[in-house]
Amino acid sequence: MYQININQYKTTLKPNKNLKWVLFVFLCLIWGSSFVLMKLGMFAPDGGALLSPIQVAAIRILSAGIVLIPFLTTALKHIPPSMRLYVAWSGWLGSAVPAVLFCLAESKIDSALAGSLNALTPLSTLAIAWLFYSYKIAGAKFWGIIIGLAGCMLLFAGKEGTSQWQHPWYAFLVVLATICYGWNVNMVKRRMAGLAALDIATFAFACLIPFALALLWTSGFFALPLTEIAYVKASGAAILLGVVGTAFASVIFYRLVRLSGVVFSSMVTYGIPFVAIGWGVVYGEQITIIRLLSLLVILLGVYLANRNIPHQQKVEKADITPP
Repeated sequence: MYQININQYKTTLKPNKNLKWVLFVFLCLIWGSSFVLMKLGMFAPDGGALLSPIQVAAIRILSAGIVLIPFLTTALKHIPPSMRLYVAWSGWLGSAVPAVLFCLAESKIDSALAGSLNALTPLSTLAIAWLFYSYKIAGAKFWGIIIGLAGCMLLFAGKEGTSQWQHPWYAFLVVLATICYGWNVNMVKRRMAGLAALDIATFAFACLIPFALALLWTSGFFALPLTEIAYVKASGAAILLGVVGTAFASVIFYRLVRLSGVVFSSMVTYGIPFVAIGWGVVYGEQITIIRLLSLLVILLGVYLANRNIPHQQKVEKADITPP
């Protein structure tokens, strides 16, 4: 899902405690449900294959691009020609590649595991800033990254003997997607700081529309029996993933940041995995103690990496990335 630069938004509205909590819960539910929507697009309730991972990712990208088209004229006015290549590349790095990686991963692993691994995104953002952008990490942030990685390794070590662990590299695809998100965050901060997030997202997804259509065409999507109820439901899940999980959720997030500020909004990171695990329970996925323990270790690392340090004059906060 597309990464937004939340630092450019400032709280200008009078806080409304009830509204901010409503938006917070909606956002956790939407982004936490993205993982199960991928599954519903690829598999029937009986486990039979429907759409391919590539097709689900393409529909997601296409539907998000189409719903943002009304904002394209404004985006073109606000984005200088010299920056459009960076914005287009940001769309690939922050949207197209992760969308494909997540769907490929969930063709072999369950949605709850994908949701848990997605919690590594803020840590990936800080790690890339440290390794490639000369960002200085304080002691608590450094140990937050180490603890988060330890939680990830614990999650991989607790293989539980389930069938999904016959393909451990598919779980690593989710980690790779979080690295893409982290790379994109740092690029957006340094190359596109003066651009509005909605303009970036609109132009980036518009550039991806031809790519999504090409994927659908070459993957044989239009030759499928799309009028059958199973394929209607699968396509609907993928469209819902793009329209609600990408475009609509971004609007909600912009509003939440303006209403309550960056710190409160960043707490969404902690809610998403538990919603994903909840859906996993509903659909009969195996949730074990070792998996929950691993998630708590990862979230502890995220907390330490994003914790305010009182003696610092300027505190950097990692951006959030939807799944």
